[in-house]
Amino acid sequence: MESVEEFLAYAIHLEFEAATRYGQLADAMESGGNREVGKLFRRLADYSRLHLAEAQARGGFRELPKMKPDEFVWPGLESPETAAIWAADPFIGREQALEIALDAETAGLKYYQHVLDTTSDPEIKILAREFVAEELSHVTELNKWIAANKAGKVLTVDP
Repeated sequence: MESVEEFLAYAIHLEFEAATRYGQLADAMESGGNREVGKLFRRLADYSRLHLAEAQARGGFRELPKMKPDEFVWPGLESPETAAIWAADPFIGREQALEIALDAETAGLKYYQHVLDTTSDPEIKILAREFVAEELSHVTELNKWIAANKAGKVLTVDP
């Protein structure tokens, strides 16, 4: 990362993509009758929208680079936190859906951790550290859900 503006442009795009995909997954789970996992995906979409709003607010007084989707350089084909699109299959199992969400959140965590570890800019470090903490809380929540699912417990998502 060369600048805070670049970091924010990437964060905005990443969180927008994550919110969009989680919304698609929630729709698919709910249409397939898997309401509890649908609620989880809705919560994750909400978290991504909160991150998006935070990044947009921080960038509100800055001149952010205008980048087209194909100009972003990600570790993979899509932004790191974008859950696998095939998870939108309404017949996907709960365990698979949770693992896909965990993979996406873990990829987001690794992305922000990489930025934190490789930047020398103190302002980017502060922002990246905040995003790492948020992503870590999502990974922790998903791990709890996966453990509960494996133990045969009913999965509940608090509003």
